[in-house]
Amino acid sequence: MAVVFIFLPGLLIAVAGASLWSRLARRENVRASLAGINAAVVGILGAALYNPVWVSAVRGGADAAIALIGLALLERWKAPPVAVVVACVALSLARALF
Repeated sequence: MAVVFIFLPGLLIAVAGASLWSRLARRENVRASLAGINAAVVGILGAALYNPVWVSAVRGGADAAIALIGLALLERWKAPPVAVVVACVALSLARALF
């Protein structure tokens, strides 16, 4: 019962806002605003990736190469994210052992 009452308000807002959203999505200025908001969110996510993650996890060229290999696997070859995580962990462990 608690789960229902946790998710019910968001679900009701989403259902009620669907008709309003379809009308707003046709307006050019709203679409341009959403493109700007999207760019800002990507920038914030990039900053959040750099400071706590990249600074503490990437300590040298080999770590950067493993991260770039993971990115290439995800973006270029559309590998499953779980497989990329396993591959990056395996590469990092192999690097640490040798």
